[in-house]
Amino acid sequence: MKRIVLLACALVLCASTAFAGTPVKVAHATWVGYGPLYIAKELGYFDKEGLDVDLVIIEDEAQYAAALASGNIDGLGNVLDREVIHYAKGTPEVVVFGMDESSGGDGVVASGEIKTVADLKGKTVGLDKSSTSYFFFLSILAKYGVDEKDINIMEMGASDAGAAFVAGRIDAAVTWEPWLTNAGQREGGHVLVSSKDMPKTIVDVFVLNADYVKAHPEVPAKMTRCWNQAVAWYAQNPDKGNEIMAKAMGLETQEMADMAAGVTFIGKDDNKAFFDKSKANSVYAVAERAIAFWKSKGIITKDVSVDALISSDYVNAD
Repeated sequence: MKRIVLLACALVLCASTAFAGTPVKVAHATWVGYGPLYIAKELGYFDKEGLDVDLVIIEDEAQYAAALASGNIDGLGNVLDREVIHYAKGTPEVVVFGMDESSGGDGVVASGEIKTVADLKGKTVGLDKSSTSYFFFLSILAKYGVDEKDINIMEMGASDAGAAFVAGRIDAAVTWEPWLTNAGQREGGHVLVSSKDMPKTIVDVFVLNADYVKAHPEVPAKMTRCWNQAVAWYAQNPDKGNEIMAKAMGLETQEMADMAAGVTFIGKDDNKAFFDKSKANSVYAVAERAIAFWKSKGIITKDVSVDALISSDYVNAD
C-alpha cells in the first residue's frame, strides 16, 4: 500500500510539472498600454499556449532595465526609444511586437500667449529628460524646426511639470493626463501639441531577453499570439477589459478607461504593418529616429543595428 501511495504521489508530481508551462517573467510599469497582458492571463490565453506568465509591476526604469539585462526578468513592456538606449548599453534583447502608441494621452500644455511651437523660444518648459517625454519633445521640435537651445528646459517629472504649469510657475510642460485636461484650470492654458499629432512617436513594445529567446525559441511567437488575441477581445469588450486591467494594476476602472482613451492598442494586423520596413513610420524607422536623437545627446555613444534589435518573425508567424 505504501508503495502505491508513493507511486501515485510521484505520478501527480510529474503531471503537475509537465503541465506547468514554460515560465515567462514579465515586468512593466503602471500603464494602460500593458493591460492586455492581464486580459490574456485572465482569459487563459497564456495557459492555452503552454506559458506560465508571471506579471510584475516595477515602476523604476533603472530597476526593470537592470532586471532584464541580468535575466532576473525574461520580458518587459516599455517605450521603444528607451529600449534603444538599454540595447545600446549592452542589454541582450529583441523587440517582439508592438503593444500600443500614445494617441492623445501625452502632450505639451502651454500658456495663452504660446500659440505655436515656435512661440516656445525663450520660454521655460518643464519636462523629464530621463524619460520618453524628452524624446517626444525633441521629435516635436524637429518637426517644427525649433532648436532646443532656444528653450529653457526645467527638469522635473511629467506629473510635477503638469502641476507646475497649472500653478503658473512655468510657461509650458511636457506631461500626460490628467494634466492635459487640467491645463484649462490656468487661464489661457491649452494643449499645444498632443501625441495624436505625433503618430508613432511614443510607442510601447514587448521585448524579451535575447538569451531567454535562445533557450526558449517558441515563446516569442506564443506571446505574440496571446497579445493579439487579448487586444482583439478588448476591442469587443472594453468595459470588462478596463475592469480586468484596473483590478490587476490597483486602479479604479474609470481611471483605467480614461487612460485607455488616450492610447491605440497595436493588434495583429497593425503589428504586421508596423513591422513592415516598406511602410512609413515602421518600428524600424521609429527606432532609427530614437537612435539619432539619443546619439545627438550623447546618451548613446556607439552604432546600433535596428535589424539586430528588432525581429519581424513573430508578428508574421501566423
